[in-house]
Amino acid sequence: MKIFFTTNIWLKLSSLVIAVALWFFVMLSGRSEVTMDVPVMFTNVPEKSEVIDYPKVISVIIEGQERLLRYLKQNEISAVLDISEAKAGRSFYTITKENIRLPKSFLVTSINPETISLTIERQLKKVISIKPHVVGSPEKGFKIVAIEVEPESVTLEGPKSAISKIKIINTEPIDINGINSNLIYKANLKLSDSHIKKHIDKVDVKLSVEKINKETPE
Repeated sequence: MKIFFTTNIWLKLSSLVIAVALWFFVMLSGRSEVTMDVPVMFTNVPEKSEVIDYPKVISVIIEGQERLLRYLKQNEISAVLDISEAKAGRSFYTITKENIRLPKSFLVTSINPETISLTIERQLKKVISIKPHVVGSPEKGFKIVAIEVEPESVTLEGPKSAISKIKIINTEPIDINGINSNLIYKANLKLSDSHIKKHIDKVDVKLSVEKINKETPE
C-alpha cells in the first residue's frame, strides 16, 4: 500500500486533477437558465389572522442542466415565508434563496423582488343575508308570486376590512325567461374576493309561478 502512494506520485496527482476537471466540465456543460414566476406561500400564520395585500408570485431565475430544465414544472417551485412573528398591520420580508423550495438539482441565481410587503389582519365571521338575482320574465300569461331562498343567509369568514364592507350577498343571475311553472333553481353565490371563505357555495331559490287571472289586474 505504501508503494502505491509513493511511486509515480506526480502521475497520480495529474490523473486526479484531470479527473476533477473532467467532472466539473461534465457538470457545467449544457447548463442553462430559465425565468419562472413562482407562488408566494406562508407558514405559521398567526392564529385567527389572514394574510392580504401581497404579491401572489415573484420572478426567479433558475440554473440547471438544460435537459432537466425542460421538465421542470411550475408546481415544483414555491417561495415559502415563515411569518410566525408577524404582527397585525403592514410588514416587510426579504426573500432569500433559502426560502425557495425546488428540486435539489437546480440553483436559484436571482430573485425579483427580493423584498415584499404584506398585511396581517384579524379574521372576522359574519352572517350575511342572501338575495336572489332574478333576470327575465315568465311566459306571457304567467307571473312570479313568490321567491324564497333556502338557506336565507350564509356565514362568511375573512379579513375584517373585507367582511365589514359586505351588507348582502347575491346569487348568480337566474334566468326565468319563459317559465310557466314552479321552479327550484340551485344557484351559486356570487363572491369574487378570494380571501373570503363561505360555509356554503349554493342555495335553493324557489320560484312560485301562477297563471294570471284575466278578471283581476296583474
